[in-house]
Amino acid sequence: MVDLSNLSAAEVEETVRAVPEVVTTQARGSVLGFADFTDAKFDQETLRAMKEAAVFNRPYIKKTAWVGAESFPEVFRQNLQSFSRREFPTFKTRAEALEWLAAD
Repeated sequence: MVDLSNLSAAEVEETVRAVPEVVTTQARGSVLGFADFTDAKFDQETLRAMKEAAVFNRPYIKKTAWVGAESFPEVFRQNLQSFSRREFPTFKTRAEALEWLAAD
């Protein structure tokens, strides 16, 4: 779980840059990722950090779910998906996101 809620753009960037250190210690294709973006702030540097982390983490990720992504600009999300060749499904609540991640 990556809780980015209520963070500034600089804090989001710092947190996102730390994620690969944890994710890459897991087995490939095994990580269920969950990110809460509620009221988080973003800028171009934040997007760059997210793109880099998404590509670097890709081999380790099984599924990812986002919540609170209303604050994440849609153009950033589309750019991130295109660049990383990953999907980032969004959900209205944590419960919905976690239920979706646990399914299979």
